Amino acid sequence: MQLQLENQQVVVTGGSKGIGLSIALSFAREGARPVLVARQQATLDQALAVFASEGLTAPATAEIDLSVPGSAQSLFDRFPEADILVNNAGAIPGGSLHDVNEATWRSAWELKLYSYVNLTRLYLGAMESRGRGVICNIIGMAGVAPRYEYICGSAANGALISFTEGVGGGSVRKGVRVFGINPSPTRSDRIQGLFEKQAQAKFGDKTRWLEMSAKLPFGRLAEPDEIARLTVLCASPVCGYLSGTVLNVDGGQQFAPN
Repeated sequence: MQLQLENQQVVVTGGSKGIGLSIALSFAREGARPVLVARQQATLDQALAVFASEGLTAPATAEIDLSVPGSAQSLFDRFPEADILVNNAGAIPGGSLHDVNEATWRSAWELKLYSYVNLTRLYLGAMESRGRGVICNIIGMAGVAPRYEYICGSAANGALISFTEGVGGGSVRKGVRVFGINPSPTRSDRIQGLFEKQAQAKFGDKTRWLEMSAKLPFGRLAEPDEIARLTVLCASPVCGYLSGTVLNVDGGQQFAPN
């Protein structure tokens, strides 16, 4: 299928590893021009090596910590003409209300919640002035199925789902699409870390972390490429009537019997 993404500039936050890197690679394979945004140059360099290993053109990069005030504006000033924005940065820690103190809570929301809001505000305005553009928010299933043990992330994801639906319902008036994707647990360093904690608590052995995924649909974690390919498809003109919608990618887990 021809996705009509040639030469489209795509800003991907959290783009140096995990789902973000997979998204950037998938866009590049379709002829788009990804911009990788991450906090550390070291991880950006590692991502560039992956692009080189596939024979893909080296993407532009931006070493920016989006949890810092003014960082969204700095990113926008460098790449104001982006055709597509993928908000993906964020790593909210697990834990109950008693486990996550105020400072940690606020810091986590600065990156995962407020960077999405701030970047959307900036890019939406620019896209509306051109009468075209797409914004995709990678959120998470905890916003649909909140959990006590992940309360900080559940609350942030729930807010981002409402934000995406509301903005995406109005942005179409000026030709811009805004949608979201809620991945279920997806193979990444962060998810491995969370599962290692669970395995340590359950088995006393963090190396058994993969056993924690046995209860998931298909008996496994989702793969980053599965989320990436859906993102690229939905951001393409092929899905030109999609806006104000957040897609749940959980293998039917929310409807499965307990």
